[in-house]
Order: sequence, then structure tokens, then C-alpha cells
Amino acid sequence: MRRLLVLCLVLTSVCASAQTYRWVDPAGRTVISDTPPPGKVKSVAKTGDAAETGDNLPFAVKKAMEAFPVTLYTSADCASECKQARDLLNGRGVPFSEKMLQSAADANELKQLVGDVFVPSVKVGNQRVRGFEAGAYDNLLDLAGYPKTAAYGSKPSGGLTPVAKPAAAP
Repeated sequence: MRRLLVLCLVLTSVCASAQTYRWVDPAGRTVISDTPPPGKVKSVAKTGDAAETGDNLPFAVKKAMEAFPVTLYTSADCASECKQARDLLNGRGVPFSEKMLQSAADANELKQLVGDVFVPSVKVGNQRVRGFEAGAYDNLLDLAGYPKTAAYGSKPSGGLTPVAKPAAAP
């Protein structure tokens, strides 16, 4: 009986890793299929592709990343503490977005988040920490389910998807 259960789990995981395609047909219906779309369909999204972002991440990191995304708030004049915050996140193998404060709107967003404009600050899911305190960062990341150390062979991300936008020229 156990062997049958294990066989079913293995077959399910193989099927789950197949590539799927998502597109909108000419009638306006969304189609999800394991075969490529016919004809001249526009905006096809592939999933299950080896090149998919984050596909090389361990399962625990993917799960934590979906439930508790991490955003690090920094500024151009924050050097030492912002680097320490980045190094801590990279050392744990945490994929994160870095938002560099460049406008009054960015500063207001951070003020709403942590009470004032103070960098570095980190947001893990709905929880946040003002300033850099390694113990507080570790506590939030532990509670979110991120591993304590980066997976073997992983490279620092430096922020997977930067949120910062280049400043407009005056």
C-alpha cells in the first residue's frame, strides 16, 4: 500500500512540473492548456518553464516568498546599515525587492508604513521593522518561514526585482 501511495505522489509531481500555456482566444475566453496555442494568438504566458523566475529556488523559499514577500526600503545616502540589511537578506538566500526612496511619494509611503522616514526599513508580508537590527530581521524572516542560511550554491540576489525607478532629469 505504501509503495502505491509513493508511486502516486511521484507521478503527480511529474505531471505537476509539465509546462502549461495560458492565452486568450478570439472569443475572449482565457484558455489554460498543456499544448501550445493554435494560430496567431497574442500574449501567451508559459509556466513551468525552467527559465521561469525563481525556478531555481528551494521549495521553502518559494512558499515563504509567495506568502510573505520582502521589501527593503533604502536611500542613496544610507551606506553602512543598508549594506548590512542587504547582506543579511542575501546571506539567508531571501529574494527581496529593494525600493530606493527617490521622491516625496516614496517617503510618504515609508512614513505610512513605519511611522517616519527611516532607512533601512524592511517589510516582510504585513510586518515591518524600522531601521536595521539583525535580531529583528531574523525574527521576521524566521516567522515567515525563510531558511536561516542560503541554499548551497545560491548567489546573492541584491534584490530580485528592484522597485526603484530612475529619477527624471530636471
